[in-house]
Amino acid sequence: MANSMIGATPWMRVRVIPQFSSPILPSSSSLYNHRVSFFYPARRLFSVSATAATDKQQVRVRFAPSPTGNLHVGGARTALFNYLFARSTGGKFVLRIEDTDLERSTKESEEAVLRDLSWLGLDWDEGPGVGGDHESGHVYRCFCSNEELEQMKEIAKLKQLPPVYTGKWANATDEEVQEELAKGTPYTYRFRVPKEGRLTINDLIRGEVSWNHNTLGDFVIMRSNGQPVYNFCVTVDDATMAISHVIRAEEHLPNTLRQALIYKALGFPMPHFAHVSLILAPDRSKLSKRHGATSVGQYREMGYLPQAMVNYLALLGWGDGTENEFFTLEQLVEKFSIGRVNKSGAVFDSTKLRWMNGQHLRALPSEQLNKLVGERWKSTGILIQSEGPFIEEAVQLLKDGIEVVTDSEKVISNLLSYPLHATLSSPEGKAMVENKLSELSSALLAAYDNGELSNALEEGHSGWQKWVKSFGKSLKLKGKSLFMPLRVLLTGKLHGPDMGSSIILLHQAGTRDIVSSQAAFVTLDERFAVLREIDWEALSKDQPPLEPAAIAAN
Repeated sequence: MANSMIGATPWMRVRVIPQFSSPILPSSSSLYNHRVSFFYPARRLFSVSATAATDKQQVRVRFAPSPTGNLHVGGARTALFNYLFARSTGGKFVLRIEDTDLERSTKESEEAVLRDLSWLGLDWDEGPGVGGDHESGHVYRCFCSNEELEQMKEIAKLKQLPPVYTGKWANATDEEVQEELAKGTPYTYRFRVPKEGRLTINDLIRGEVSWNHNTLGDFVIMRSNGQPVYNFCVTVDDATMAISHVIRAEEHLPNTLRQALIYKALGFPMPHFAHVSLILAPDRSKLSKRHGATSVGQYREMGYLPQAMVNYLALLGWGDGTENEFFTLEQLVEKFSIGRVNKSGAVFDSTKLRWMNGQHLRALPSEQLNKLVGERWKSTGILIQSEGPFIEEAVQLLKDGIEVVTDSEKVISNLLSYPLHATLSSPEGKAMVENKLSELSSALLAAYDNGELSNALEEGHSGWQKWVKSFGKSLKLKGKSLFMPLRVLLTGKLHGPDMGSSIILLHQAGTRDIVSSQAAFVTLDERFAVLREIDWEALSKDQPPLEPAAIAAN
């Protein structure tokens, strides 16, 4: 049934004792180390009783995905809630791959699920690669053809009734069954659902939920090819693995009636159920690929941190009752309570996730952040080294502009660029031109030509601070009237990170072997060459200054 253990335990046998003899044993799923015996009830009913799981039982929860694609963020949140519940109660978290969909299940999908869960830090106590101690009727044969079943649905539709199985073979005689077997007629096994009564569960999130038995009809538990269906497999697996709490998405709520009936028929203790709301798109429809990235793997490739993903997913439908939104995985384990999970749908906000990723990124230890960003700068061909003083200072300067690691490319490229023409052509830039920017430019060029500025930059921050104070004093300028025009002339921009740190880094980048030749880097020497060629008189008459490329051509 479920591939939660691979060759680790002997066969297990689950038996139900009905009030008659003569068992009929269909072939069981030998691929998964389980053997279940079915008994044909003929004309008599089972005498069954269900045992409720006790509160003293050790908490054992499971995440049981079908490996039919990438791990959706909704599935990741379900896994997270199971993990947090297990860890917060001292219980066990079991990972079980339910590969009952033989047509769509793939090894690649299974490996992707394991990789994404590991990346999120959700380690399991039992499952693939980790051993455990828990591995391991009401039914009758149904010989109905597909055509007959379709006809039943059409008749029910015309009568405005639920499309349930009419029970054609529910009370067949032994002679009728043997006759079909002799003819080789394909058959399924159906579970005999009581025609009267009601089943009620106390969902830990949704409260009391109940169903009338007559809304269901006898359902298939084994296909004609001998393959057990999902609802039967997952019930037997949960029972034989002693799962105490089933925490899953609300879309599985309709399955609960079938599974609860199987629990009762087999005499297994009923687990506690908790059905988590769906994750919704901003338009409050179910989150899907048409809304953008929806899988954990996609967000990993986009540069998101696992700790940010875990933090954000936990807040989709849960909170600790405070205004705090920043949690580590350890803090979530400490504070998590299933009773605080909201039963209404939670909207997935990619902007909020991005912000949260930035919070976690900047909370990383300096060494880890420097390594993460430095390697990104080198791998994208902007820098030729991934570590050292330049990387450390650049990360410290630019980190506030990085929410996702891929943002680091934009902020470093912005630092290295010199869009002076566009800035001087802007309304704010034109105002500076009209406010004697050319005079400050001439003084700056003189300080560069006589070596004062270069010497100051070689001394680092203290040298820059002494020089800029002296430079402002010589021009009788200070504060914004000094620093705004200086920023424009040196960086080519109206706004940005600390100017002194920026200029020191630009000086280092231009005098040391740091920046790749393919990066669009304008050195300080090249910037002063641009300033030297500007025709300020023409600029004041709305004629554009020369671009660096034009100056080089001359």
